[in-house]
Amino acid sequence: MVARARSQCPTVVPPSIVHRRAQIQRHPETMTVSGGVLLTAVLLVLPAAIVEAQFKCPKNRGQFEDPVQCDKYYVCDEGEATEKLCPDGLVFDPTIKLINKCDQPFNVDCGDRFELQPPQGTTDYCPRKNGFFSHPDASICNVFYSCINGEELEMTCTGGLHFDEKSGTCVWPDVAAREGCGSNANKKLNDGFQCPKETRYDKNGQVITHPNYPHPTDCSRFYYCLNGIEPRLGQCDAKMVYNEDLQRCDDPENVPECKDWYKEEEGAKN
Repeated sequence: MVARARSQCPTVVPPSIVHRRAQIQRHPETMTVSGGVLLTAVLLVLPAAIVEAQFKCPKNRGQFEDPVQCDKYYVCDEGEATEKLCPDGLVFDPTIKLINKCDQPFNVDCGDRFELQPPQGTTDYCPRKNGFFSHPDASICNVFYSCINGEELEMTCTGGLHFDEKSGTCVWPDVAAREGCGSNANKKLNDGFQCPKETRYDKNGQVITHPNYPHPTDCSRFYYCLNGIEPRLGQCDAKMVYNEDLQRCDDPENVPECKDWYKEEEGAKN
């Protein structure tokens, strides 16, 4: 009987609470901290939940691209979708037949899926953890970096080619159409040395990334060109001379034109 009596009694809401509810309905942004913390938290969580709820699996099983973000996809199992992200720097390609459908951006047509996850790059050479990236110095166009999980590997285009991020390959300079390439090509040292424009190759036909050149008057010194364009003056260790054939410093006896270099130097001091 007591329970029945309670169920028949109308619920009385204090006027202050009624007024407060009306304020919340009309002006939710004016809620006080004490009364609005819980509701605010709910409002912040709802959009993400709504987004997941909006994605409908096209099939009961499979992997399917997100409609707006190219590196996001969904794994559907029995019609239920689980959101996934490709490793930073890679994007999702639904046409790949393998289980792993994340690939380099230049291999994937993202269409209207323009959005990407925030970059997680570790260095200037790897703005994202995975991918192929140009040298951070815009004037160096023949050097690029392969990044895997944030670890970079420096690579060099051969035969005067430039790296093209759009295709992920080395192409002719006019195809890459990069600005500022070789802007240091005309730079000279104080003694007038300037890096030659010709590409140098080793005995195996591979391009020498940082070619060396002999000094015209000093056997113990040599020049080297960073990435083939930035001139530097090098110095051999004590009692060593530069061997142009080997592209490194060597014993004087192995360099006929410099075999007496240190003897002449000692004689000049005496």
